[in-house]
Amino acid sequence: MKGLGVREEKRWFLYYLCPCHTESYCSNHYRLRLSVLKKLKDMPIIVKDYTWEQTEKEIYISVPLKGTKASGSDMLCTEEYIKVNFPPFLFEAFLYAPIEYCKSRAKVSNGIILFTLHKKEPAIWSALTLANMGKEEMQKIRENAVTKSQDKSIEEAKAKAVKKKENEKYSLEVMMKIEDTKRNLIENAKEEEQNKATEELDKWKEKQRIQELEYNIQIVQQRREEEKIKNESNKTQCTRSSKYCATGLKHDGTVFNTQKEKIFPPTRSAGSIQVKFTPRVFLTALRESRVAEEEEWLHKQAEARRTRDAADLELQDLKDEEKNPEWLKDKGNKLFAVGDYLAAVNAFNLAIRINNKIPEMYLNRSACHLKLRNLHKTIEDTSKALELLTPPVPDNASARIKAHVRRGAAFCELELYIEGLQEYEAALKIDPANQDVKSDAEKIRQIIQGSHARS
Repeated sequence: MKGLGVREEKRWFLYYLCPCHTESYCSNHYRLRLSVLKKLKDMPIIVKDYTWEQTEKEIYISVPLKGTKASGSDMLCTEEYIKVNFPPFLFEAFLYAPIEYCKSRAKVSNGIILFTLHKKEPAIWSALTLANMGKEEMQKIRENAVTKSQDKSIEEAKAKAVKKKENEKYSLEVMMKIEDTKRNLIENAKEEEQNKATEELDKWKEKQRIQELEYNIQIVQQRREEEKIKNESNKTQCTRSSKYCATGLKHDGTVFNTQKEKIFPPTRSAGSIQVKFTPRVFLTALRESRVAEEEEWLHKQAEARRTRDAADLELQDLKDEEKNPEWLKDKGNKLFAVGDYLAAVNAFNLAIRINNKIPEMYLNRSACHLKLRNLHKTIEDTSKALELLTPPVPDNASARIKAHVRRGAAFCELELYIEGLQEYEAALKIDPANQDVKSDAEKIRQIIQGSHARS
């Protein structure tokens, strides 16, 4: 009873409700009553105050929610059975005739669930549900409805999985097309750059050929002028000799002329004197003390210019110009100039794979790494360049200065200012008059002194 405790309710039941007043017997009746009440509590309340209307093709059913939330309702619909469970209420209908449940729909509005059911065969029903159905037949219809609902859920899950797989496949195809388009754009840009470089190389070769041809023409013209001047000089000499012979004999028959005529030497013919100097690669004067170092440096440079045979399968697939380290170096320099540092690094990497004895490749790649802030790689490349820039000669002085400065800049970026100052001082030993290096070294020295003063 509402408002009573367990003991009060039991006492009230014993004295007012039980037909007998024996306590043991009435206790049994009390336990029976509790079990019945528990079963009644678990049983749903059947909704019977629904309304329905029909046409020849459709059925309209209105089921009140009785104050419950529509979100907690559970619906089940098949050709022969329809159910709505919104605890503690339950609505179910064993339909008079089959419907097309795929086309049917339900709508919740103003505390009412409105079902719109499409009839399988157009007709007017005499009733909404079948009458005089047994419990076994009703249970069988319920079980069939649950089975069909489960099968439908499985089919929908499979269809959803297939559709998901198709969408993933379509997305993958779209991504592959996008990647192919990007790859084609990169290949086209690469081909355009190669064609441009090849065209520039052809123009340079044509220019060199024209200059050589013009030089040969000038030499031929100069030789013709020299021969012409020489011939004119010979003619002048012969004319003077014949004149001398004619004036040497007098009309009076005397053989010798007592008055001697002055004889002038012929005019010297114009000519050119060619002087051949001893060939020398370096711009500085020759010093015997440095001959061995210069010859060693030239030997290293000659060895570095020999392109290694591309035995690697990847290198064999490259074009002829791509196997040329000089072409790759120019390509990397152009990419560096436009700010594409990663592509420049790739160009220098390929050049180093083909020939790893050219110090300029490591030096240029270190500049790219410095721009990309790959500081440890910058230090590695500059150190390798300095190893190859031996022996130290005037021809590689500029390259050694760049290597020391870039390695010093990398050390300073890593806050290793003492090591960075040592690199700048090494560069100043090579070129003491370099004002930029002096200024940077002084700034680093001030940073070091300031940090020591703070500590």
